[in-house]
Amino acid sequence: MKKNGSKALLLFMTIFLLTGCWSSRELSDLAVVTALGIDKHEDGYKLTVQVMDPGEIAGKDLTTRTSVTTYSMTGKTVFEALRRLTVTTPRKLYLSHLRIILLGQEFSEGGISQSLDFISRDHEMRLEFSLMITKNMEAEKALKILTPIEKIPANKIYSSLQTAQDNWAPAKIVELDELVSSLTVPGKEAVLTGLSAVGSPEVGAQIENVEVVDSHTIVNIDEIGVFKDDKLVGWFNENESKGFNYITDNVRNTIGWVECGKEEEGTISVEVTKNETKLKGSIDSNLPKITIETTIEANIADVECAIDVYDQSKIKEIEGKLKKKIEEIIKESIGKAKELNSDVFGFGQVLSRQEPKQWKQLKDNWDKEFADLDIEVKVKFNIRGTGTITETLLGNMK
Repeated sequence: MKKNGSKALLLFMTIFLLTGCWSSRELSDLAVVTALGIDKHEDGYKLTVQVMDPGEIAGKDLTTRTSVTTYSMTGKTVFEALRRLTVTTPRKLYLSHLRIILLGQEFSEGGISQSLDFISRDHEMRLEFSLMITKNMEAEKALKILTPIEKIPANKIYSSLQTAQDNWAPAKIVELDELVSSLTVPGKEAVLTGLSAVGSPEVGAQIENVEVVDSHTIVNIDEIGVFKDDKLVGWFNENESKGFNYITDNVRNTIGWVECGKEEEGTISVEVTKNETKLKGSIDSNLPKITIETTIEANIADVECAIDVYDQSKIKEIEGKLKKKIEEIIKESIGKAKELNSDVFGFGQVLSRQEPKQWKQLKDNWDKEFADLDIEVKVKFNIRGTGTITETLLGNMK
């Protein structure tokens, strides 16, 4: 009996150690923010939030209401603008489910580092969101464009960015920790993927944009923006963006094509299934050098000429053409980066790891060193598979 009494007393005492959900908040009291946009304004910043309407997302009844609402406010700091939004939003803004932060192009050209302090410091924000630049428009306008299929535009942008990176290559997902590292660590500059509108952003903000088969306005993943220090200084085009991802070992899957040859008119396309890039740095007589070694594996995906895909000499010829094309794409990207004087590839970091003592003598003058940097490009291209048919349709027709 005494033993049971001791157990009961111990159990009773443990109740006081349970804290419970003291900091919990009801969903009905919160406005869940899915995307955030920052633009330049004469008052400092213009902050735009895209807020989800749970009733429209989960509701079964058809209505004419949109699934999201946007609110904008200005402030001297990002935090002030966010708090000033409380005069217009019906609930307290909740940032833990943020998917995308869009930085306006004009704002990005003036420098982004000061705005990132609040984003890095705020305890409610998780680190899984991606950052992008809106190209040739304000972030506010981009966040108002309604998207088909995905009811929440922020989810559409996030999914498109992921798909473009994984299956096309001229795009890159950049999260906050990577961006902050690129802005603060010597020897590497930052990049962010761009977002543009095809059509009028004002028309895209109307409900009619998602009521027709062919939307009047769509948002499009659009090339990679190049930074110098914390300022946007230019853009890679599509080929240069793809070259950047080859150099930084960020190509998961993409396609490429070349002309079949002089005797066979037409093109042959391949699907890149594997890419591995190694960067090697060396310094000889205070002259730095970077060697890029890229190994690519691909399968034949589309043959639009009468070539014999089982003729190994023809395959070797195609591999040679693809190798040369990738080398040109990589060199285009390097040339553009040198033109913008921005080491977005992290060549300086490679030298700091592999030649730390000599790097100390170069890092303070890295801008000039990068402009004159000797870069050797080596590409190996291997075609591994030919697809599910043995002969081309054009070959059979002839």
